[in-house]
Amino acid sequence: MTSVVLLDYGSGNLHSAERALVRAGARVEVTADPEAALAADGLVVPGVGAFAACMAGLREVRGERIIGQRLAGGRPVLGICVGMQILFDRGVEFGVETEGCGEWPGTVDKLDAPVLPHMGWNTVTAPADSVLFAGMDPTTRFYFVHTYAARSWELPPSDHLAAPGLTWCEYGTGRFLAAVENGALSATQFHPEKSGDAGAQLLSNWVKSL
Repeated sequence: MTSVVLLDYGSGNLHSAERALVRAGARVEVTADPEAALAADGLVVPGVGAFAACMAGLREVRGERIIGQRLAGGRPVLGICVGMQILFDRGVEFGVETEGCGEWPGTVDKLDAPVLPHMGWNTVTAPADSVLFAGMDPTTRFYFVHTYAARSWELPPSDHLAAPGLTWCEYGTGRFLAAVENGALSATQFHPEKSGDAGAQLLSNWVKSL
C-alpha cells in the first residue's frame, strides 16, 4: 500500500485530511519525524490560518528542509490551502511580508473581491493533461475558504523542464491559482478533504501517481 506522511507542524485539518487520504487508498502516518517524512512515498503539507503562523510552525519542525530534500530527490509533495501558499517566495498579510519556502517565485496576497473570505464551492479550470483532475467534469466544484492566494504565476518557462500544469479559479474581479502541478510538487488552494466525492477523486488520483 502507498505510504503517505501528513506533516504535523501545528496547522491543518489533520484528522479530516487523514481520513480522506485513507479513503483515497493510502497508508497514512501523521508525524513531524524527518526520517518518516523523507521515506514515505508521498508527503502532504496541510495548512489553515495565517501564512506567518504556518511558516513559524513549519520552521519549528524544519518542515521547509524536509520539503526541499524530498523535491531535490524527485519525491512527491502535495500542499493544501495555506500549505500551498507557503510554497511561494512570500506572503503578505495585513501589510506584513513573511518569507515562504521559496519553491516557486511569487507572492501570496489578498484577493480582489467585494466579499471575503472566498468561502464555499467553486469550479476550476484545469489543463487537459492534469493528473490531479483526471476524469473530472469541468463543472466539478471544490470547497474553498481563504482570503489570500497566489494571483499570478511567475516561474519563467524552461527549455529543459516540462511546463507546470496551472489550474485557475475565478472570484471577485480576477482569478487566482486553484492548483499547481509542477513535477514532484503539487498543491491545491481548495480543501480536497472537504470537497466530498470530487476531493476524494483528486486525492485518489494523486495517491495513484506516487
